[in-house]
Amino acid sequence: MDAQKVDMFIMTNSKFFESHQINVIRDRLIALDDSKWPMISTLQLKDPTTILIISILAGSLGIDRFMIGDTGLGIGKLITCGGLGIWAIIDWFMIQGATREKNMQKLQQLLY
Repeated sequence: MDAQKVDMFIMTNSKFFESHQINVIRDRLIALDDSKWPMISTLQLKDPTTILIISILAGSLGIDRFMIGDTGLGIGKLITCGGLGIWAIIDWFMIQGATREKNMQKLQQLLY
């Protein structure tokens, strides 16, 4: 694949991934067949900052976990009111990393 296209994708979407994953993503995208580029360029990724804001506002209801696809954890937070608030506070520090990890999993499904 064209390195210029890949670099533009990386610059545009780097906030959606962990910084240590960027070089791996770039290498995989350069080695990727051009026929998969339309799927890669239209991939819907979750914004970690938006999910953090939702976690702060409604984390005790599990909405943040539902949004990133962690349905089981979302139900657990909903039933326990965010672990009586403790789980919700812990997620304020962990939800951005979890969101980036889910984005990486979504991208890996297309890369492999």
